[in-house]
Amino acid sequence: MLDASAGPLIDARQVGVSFKVEGGVVEAVRDVSFQVWPGRTTALVGESGSGKSVTARAVMRLLSKRATVSEATRILYAGQDMARLSQAEMRRLRGNRISMIFQEPMSSLNPVYTVGAQIAEGLVLHQRLSKRAAWARATELLAEVRIPDPDARVGSYPHQLSGGQRQRVMIAMALANRPDVLVADEPTTALDVTVQAEILHLIADLKAKYGMGVILITHDLTVVRQFADQVVVMQHGEVREEGPTEAIFTAPSNPYTKRLLASEPKGRADPAQVRPETVLRGEGVRVEFTLRKGGAFRGTYSTLVAVDSLSLDLKRGETLGLVGESGSGKTTFGQALIRLIRNDGGRITFDGSRIESRDRRAMKPLRSRMQIVFQDPFSSMNPRMSVRQIIEEGLIVNRIGAGGADRFARVQAALRDAGLPDTISHRFPHEFSGGQRQRIAIARAIALEPEFILLDEPTSALDLSVQAQIIELLRRLQRERGLSYLFISHDLKVVRALCHRVMVMQHGKIVEQGPVDEVLVNPKTDYTRRLVRAAFDIAT
Repeated sequence: MLDASAGPLIDARQVGVSFKVEGGVVEAVRDVSFQVWPGRTTALVGESGSGKSVTARAVMRLLSKRATVSEATRILYAGQDMARLSQAEMRRLRGNRISMIFQEPMSSLNPVYTVGAQIAEGLVLHQRLSKRAAWARATELLAEVRIPDPDARVGSYPHQLSGGQRQRVMIAMALANRPDVLVADEPTTALDVTVQAEILHLIADLKAKYGMGVILITHDLTVVRQFADQVVVMQHGEVREEGPTEAIFTAPSNPYTKRLLASEPKGRADPAQVRPETVLRGEGVRVEFTLRKGGAFRGTYSTLVAVDSLSLDLKRGETLGLVGESGSGKTTFGQALIRLIRNDGGRITFDGSRIESRDRRAMKPLRSRMQIVFQDPFSSMNPRMSVRQIIEEGLIVNRIGAGGADRFARVQAALRDAGLPDTISHRFPHEFSGGQRQRIAIARAIALEPEFILLDEPTSALDLSVQAQIIELLRRLQRERGLSYLFISHDLKVVRALCHRVMVMQHGKIVEQGPVDEVLVNPKTDYTRRLVRAAFDIAT
């Protein structure tokens, strides 16, 4: 372990970064200073757009060509100012003494090379190992980050691994050369709570073992409190507050920090708004997929039961949470219930009408009454269509509205109901933040005046403050319109704040269900207990 008395590993002083944009220059980061010490974690926290990732990329010298680093910037490592090093000198440090784990591993891993080849590449480059030795070391690293069957997985391609496994590969690559500093940029975003806990504990264990300094960038304050030693709170590219983790959480001094800490999902769903009539009922719903293994001519087939004879009863005005690890069948079950995918058995009833055998044409009259909000609103919107066209499309298809003027008035009303100004209808999806795009997706859904909305991870990867806004928006719409929600999420804090009941899924089955407080406070199965611990305590 490195000696902390020798001084900080990274001493960043007056970091400033600006970007050239149409019409001028934007200062993304201004006068940011912090230190990273051996065996300790410094967390950079703040809302999207606060400058956290830009600061980390400035440390790594991974900024785009549009970026300009200020003359006053000093980033000291081992007596060197990295802000002044040549690209060749930085390449010798980057991935060797200073490594980075990126937020989305699929965009960082090369899809045409095996994970073993990608890990070995850095070992050959920096340690001058032979290809055989580098491959053997890659296998050892996969074992070290607890990937099962590393001898087989070293020859796998990124798409053959789960999200958690890909993130572990990124960690293995980052740790291959035993760096002094590890930069972790949202390393657990969109991962299951259990996988998230495993990844964070893995980083903590390796930090303690090798004495690394860690820069942790995250919007999850529970993670920060559990794993960080020092916290730097950023807003609009500037440091608002910094100090020891416990001091920041127990006695914040800056109003922005106080607001950030107060943004944790809270409150409970109002049981009084639930009515006795059933909106959506599933009885013995089953979904199967056929899997193929082997070559083109000698392949074999097997059946995967994704949803195994499940039932639910959703009341009018009720929010039912559906939780479980990735691969448990949550989204498949939800989409089968609204006939976006076929079911292989069971009965599905919507507002008293059987729908499980209806084809696309027969379902069309019901589509306006049941809507879906996807996890990633950007991928569910046509980038070439304006906000007006995106929302109006459903009105046109379902023949809602007396004409163009009436439909436009409905679009504007939906935008206002979703907490957006009705003057944005001419703009395009890429012009908005993640939280704003999610509101547009909700506006598109409510414009059709549905009775039921399937919400598939609608708050995933959103800032806490934006999460809180979306939760409050959904509560208000439910209160005013009597909407029923099926809410799919891996974030149990949001589930607790929004849902009346919760169903826990594992391997296509319901393992536990009941009122949300009863299930999350007194879980009866080991699986649910593990989910709850991982969500609220970040413990495995």
